[in-house]
Amino acid sequence: MPTVLSWSGGKDSALALHALLMDPNVDVRGLLTTITDGYDRVSMHGVRTELVTAQAKALGLELWTVRVPRSCTNDEYEQATRTQLEACRESGIECIAFGDLHLADVRAYRERLIDMAHLRSAFPLWGKPTMSLARTFIRDGFKAVLVCVDPRQIDVSLCGRDFDAALLDALPHAADPCGEHGEFHTFVYDAPMFDRPIATQRGVVVERDGFVFCDLLPSDPGSATSL
Repeated sequence: MPTVLSWSGGKDSALALHALLMDPNVDVRGLLTTITDGYDRVSMHGVRTELVTAQAKALGLELWTVRVPRSCTNDEYEQATRTQLEACRESGIECIAFGDLHLADVRAYRERLIDMAHLRSAFPLWGKPTMSLARTFIRDGFKAVLVCVDPRQIDVSLCGRDFDAALLDALPHAADPCGEHGEFHTFVYDAPMFDRPIATQRGVVVERDGFVFCDLLPSDPGSATSL
């Protein structure tokens, strides 16, 4: 089935892609990422567009983007998403896959949007234990860095840290090890299906709109823009 994966650049997206690539019934054609105009960054994660573009190149996949304005309303988001989903369908895509794990309301919302676009939806990681997924991610050679944390749920000192066994040990007991409740977001800079790692360096850590972001820079700092 011709499929596009909803792609944030983070660990759940990467694990979902790995699962899809191992499924002989799935033909992964590309990645679909929401970008906030003005910032030119992945919405919510704050990762630069050039870095998710580098991920797509390392995967040999097309990157589709949904462009939304700053302070985007839900209506604006849905309209932009529907437009891109229609373009996906017209290009022969039949299914949109997601890396969601457990949040039923989020899944229902996504399914509604996908159904409206006359496409199928898939959730290859749905229902899997999050600690098991986190450990599998580390064991199988995926590498990621925390690029956004919610300081109301975990300590800001974890922003910019690698997602590894030490990070899991440092999380508070109440935190989900995959950040399923918005505790943190990640950027994957290496994975078994990448043909090369994504060269990055950590920049400044800043607070914006109640969240703390580590500005992940491309290997050439001269190409960077402000957070």
